Amino acid sequence: MRVAIAGAGNVGRSIAAELVGNGHQVMLIERQPKMLRPERVPAAEWILADACELASLEEANLASCDVVVAATGDDKVNLVVSLLAKTEFAVPRVVARVNRAENEWLFTEQWGVDVAVSKPRLMAALVEEAVSVGDLVRLMTFRQGEANLVEITLPPAAPYVGLPVRDVPLPRDSALVAILRGKRVLVPTPDDPLEAGDELIFVCTAEVEDAVRAVILGPESAGRRALG
Repeated sequence: MRVAIAGAGNVGRSIAAELVGNGHQVMLIERQPKMLRPERVPAAEWILADACELASLEEANLASCDVVVAATGDDKVNLVVSLLAKTEFAVPRVVARVNRAENEWLFTEQWGVDVAVSKPRLMAALVEEAVSVGDLVRLMTFRQGEANLVEITLPPAAPYVGLPVRDVPLPRDSALVAILRGKRVLVPTPDDPLEAGDELIFVCTAEVEDAVRAVILGPESAGRRALG
């Protein structure tokens, strides 16, 4: 997979290093010469250019990328990069960093954003996830499909504790994608039994969050506001 990252600050470099380590081709675009530090991620391609300029992106051959990550510290820049990537270069997947929580409402498909990652919201969600047992915590929103990544930590009294995954009647437009059990990450199979303390990770639409909560935690839990 070929990935372009706009912004070579700490966030951009960290993303690049992780992707390179996973075998992907990465191009870092940075407009400030002092931020060009190829020795930090030597396997990446480094380009000195303004990612908000159409000519610069054409020269970088952005159309050849599978994913663009707008990772600068400026929300206005990230929105412009996202819009250009989607509308001018038809990049299949655009991920944008949200620096200020009050700007999150702008990061939608109208601006070319497929996935918006809000650091304040994500940190708040992770705090809630760490202390919330017996409720649904929204970790991330996938804007294009209006789907959410949500987590529920199973309390001992949950209806399906001790039963296999196949017995859990999840609603339409929802999927159990992972079970975090202690230090293990399990890809659930129909035969896996659920245990108290399991952290269940779901992808579901916002419309069925209440139904997922009611199935996993019991009907009396329905109607609570999602945390996160």
